[in-house]
Amino acid sequence: MATPPAAAPSPPAPPLTIARDPLDRPGEKSEPACEGRSNAESLDRLLPPVGAGRPPRKRTTSQCKSEPPLLRTSKRTIYTAGRPPWYNEHGTQSKEAFVIGLGGGSASGKTTVARMIIEALDVPWVVLLSMDSFYKVLTRQQQEQAANNNFNFDHPDAFDFDLIVATLKKLKQGKSVKVPVYDFTTHSRKKDWKTLYGANVVLFEGIMAFADKTLLELLDMKIFVDTDSDVRLVRRLRRDIGERGRDIEGVIKQYNTFVKPAFDQYIQPTMRRADIVVPRGSGNAVAIDLIVQHVHSQLEERKLRWDMAALASAHQCHPLPRTLSVLKSTPQVRGMHTIIRDKETSRDEFIFYSKRLMRLLIEHALSFLPFQECVVQTPQGQDYSGKCYAGKQITGVSILRAGETMEPALRAVCKDVRIGTILIQTNQLTGEPELHYLRLPKDISDDHVILMDCTVSTGAAAMMAVRVLLDHDVPEDKIFLLSLLMAEMGVHSVAYAFPRVKIITTAVDKRVNDLFRIIPGIGNFGDRYFGTDAVPDGGSDEEEVASTS
Repeated sequence: MATPPAAAPSPPAPPLTIARDPLDRPGEKSEPACEGRSNAESLDRLLPPVGAGRPPRKRTTSQCKSEPPLLRTSKRTIYTAGRPPWYNEHGTQSKEAFVIGLGGGSASGKTTVARMIIEALDVPWVVLLSMDSFYKVLTRQQQEQAANNNFNFDHPDAFDFDLIVATLKKLKQGKSVKVPVYDFTTHSRKKDWKTLYGANVVLFEGIMAFADKTLLELLDMKIFVDTDSDVRLVRRLRRDIGERGRDIEGVIKQYNTFVKPAFDQYIQPTMRRADIVVPRGSGNAVAIDLIVQHVHSQLEERKLRWDMAALASAHQCHPLPRTLSVLKSTPQVRGMHTIIRDKETSRDEFIFYSKRLMRLLIEHALSFLPFQECVVQTPQGQDYSGKCYAGKQITGVSILRAGETMEPALRAVCKDVRIGTILIQTNQLTGEPELHYLRLPKDISDDHVILMDCTVSTGAAAMMAVRVLLDHDVPEDKIFLLSLLMAEMGVHSVAYAFPRVKIITTAVDKRVNDLFRIIPGIGNFGDRYFGTDAVPDGGSDEEEVASTS
């Protein structure tokens, strides 16, 4: 890591400084993200009032360690852990993420500005990444210094820039990353790291966000949050006392010894590298609006769409892939298909015969697992040469909601099987599948994974689910996609993007209609199974709307 010079060279054009919002008015005080102790709360009155002429925003959820990575706004829930990005019909990402860097002094309001940008953007998937997560691991001597407020956390050498650059590169490429979780009370990294997924927008904030040349090259937009030093000191006192358990003397000592000198030497000079300077941080509504407008224009240029037409036509007239295995169409199997496809079939019969098919499907799928020769002794004292499972463990992962109906059949034939879930929901405005919820067992990368969904039409949700498993280091050849019914379009799409994934189904229908429903098909499996009202036309069968609650 190269330590930045005390002053940065001026760019060809000076950064844009946003003046005070003429609509701002006093009387509206911002709330802290986490409630501190009473002595910290008493510092609130020292902060200048912040407000705007617009109706006050509803308070977003805090980003305390115990809270999930999301913001709840008056319009929607925004997931700030990202999601697997868009992959085209070839299984590759089309565009890189748009990365916004927010720099500024300690307690200048960078995180608050980032959240305001996220809320104003009103896009469902973003990543909010803090530089505070990347403090270096301290030695025992440094730990003792930190406990006595004698360690300089505001120096460039305190940060692991190599890990920051590697993490942002992966996020920019749309890949998932592991991010350390830093404990400010003990000045150490926690054992468990958190997982973030790539997204269309990544916001990276930190005091040294513009202090490394390699890091700067990854930022598409650079914003410096410029806040008065007295305001920053009061905010830091309130945060460190209320949230990090420090005493007021120690905070002031650290500020005078390290924080203020570091700001003058390392942080303030990087303002010249910013594209936009925002005075007063979150109190400047004009700046936030201009930034959001610019980001929206960039997103329009980089807009990512799942090209359904390309998926539909890419493999027309091609033979079905070798990775596909279809359950033998015996009179029994064909008879059960006749019953569940019949629109007049009662819900009770639909469930009964669907479960029978699921059991046959899973039994068939297990025959593709690796087995090795195994000799056992019978009760009669004779050797029997047989087979035993050669893997470590089997994990089932259901794509909610329809996929969870296959879990009982899997549990019935696989003892002690582990189960994970993925919720993928179609955005009815864009037609894009989106990852809303994820729960996978630990160490899933060592397992053979049976990915379950009852119907696959376009393959969009299945491809996203496979991508999630790959991002969790599950080998492609250890993934088995199981579905009661698939369309040829979905089979080709999944097989082309992921040629080593084994695809197993009980039947393949040839056509998908203009609404991307399988023809002749089975209808909306989830609605028929659970007895719910049909969703509006437009969502494909495997991309069923479900709730995370």
